[in-house]
Amino acid sequence: MTPRLTAEFWVQAYLARLRLADIPAFVTTKGDLTAGAVLVKLNPLNGQAWAFQRSFDLMTGERAWVTLAEGAEADVDAAIERQKSFDPDLWVIEVEDRAGRHLLEEEGLA
Repeated sequence: MTPRLTAEFWVQAYLARLRLADIPAFVTTKGDLTAGAVLVKLNPLNGQAWAFQRSFDLMTGERAWVTLAEGAEADVDAAIERQKSFDPDLWVIEVEDRAGRHLLEEEGLA
């Protein structure tokens, strides 16, 4: 069994990786330090946005980032607020990049 990173450790590593790529990102909601789920909001600063959540495939054991919401930024923010309303341990990271980079597809971030 693969050891699992704490939520805080993963978030700090993700923010460091984004900084190395000169991609601004901010923790907008700090969740449970150990086991909180993480949502990543991608904001390309054009009125649109995407929210990604990590999904676990029970059949393969693989983790992958899937789109929770996409479209107008206000609609994506509303979807994130709904998630926060029933998950008080949730972390939310906002990534602001006009080119739409979020690095979630890179090795080590799944």
